[in-house]
Amino acid sequence: MPNTKSAIRRVKKTKLQSQVNKIRKSKYKSALKLMSSYIAANNINEAKKFFSKFQSQVMKVAKTGVIDKKTAARKISRINKKISNSKK
Repeated sequence: MPNTKSAIRRVKKTKLQSQVNKIRKSKYKSALKLMSSYIAANNINEAKKFFSKFQSQVMKVAKTGVIDKKTAARKISRINKKISNSKK
């Protein structure tokens, strides 16, 4: 339990930021799952259309620090490689 006024304010701020981060991470995970489902179903045209939105979403999450920037870059790179190497 926080004892000082500043500690009480900090707890409130941390709770709010945790909720925001949870929302961001959820959006990132859902974008990743959707992209993976397109690739698994060999639906390359849809994956290519969605790729720019996917990339934007991942970089937004990385920019705010929810995931590491290098992790985001690696995810984007691997997805791009899968799309490029798929035949259709």
